[in-house]
Amino acid sequence: MNINENTIYNTLIVSPPGLGKTTILRDAIRQISDGIPEYNFKGITVGLVDERGEIASMYKGSAQNNIGLRTDILDNISKAEGLKMLVRSMAPKVISTDEIGSEEDIAAIQYSVCSGVKGIFTAHGYSFESIKLNPVFKNLLNLHLFERIIFLSETKKGRIKQAYELGSKSKDYTLFTFNESSKIVQA
Repeated sequence: MNINENTIYNTLIVSPPGLGKTTILRDAIRQISDGIPEYNFKGITVGLVDERGEIASMYKGSAQNNIGLRTDILDNISKAEGLKMLVRSMAPKVISTDEIGSEEDIAAIQYSVCSGVKGIFTAHGYSFESIKLNPVFKNLLNLHLFERIIFLSETKKGRIKQAYELGSKSKDYTLFTFNESSKIVQA
């Protein structure tokens, strides 16, 4: 989060399946939407594309999971189409969706971020190197849209293993390593 500007960094959360990406994303959306008083972060509008209904768990038009007061949800729609719709019609400060991975997703993220909307997303992968080898994510990295990439631990569900703060050049980044309690141990 960028507390001084009351916004977030464009962020990608990465791990193999089943290690807590969706749960962390859901909690991040809730906190961004509701605000975090102890950090003087005021809640801001979030647009969520919940393609498979895993984040909000909509039932008869109502979210069954707490995803925050200022969150607008599009469910049962493709990520790419939903992200563009949110930017054009809902005026979110932040957009979010789970498990990006197609060229269409990347194009929609590029459209959104270049329109001035921040984003937080998840993707499958296990390391920075694996992301750089994936042709879709390699293209995404070359666009320099993300400011942070967070990798979750393969041994402790929901724990951060590493985080990269990305600069404006493809080889310009800072690596942060975390211990089992998700505390920074090396930068």
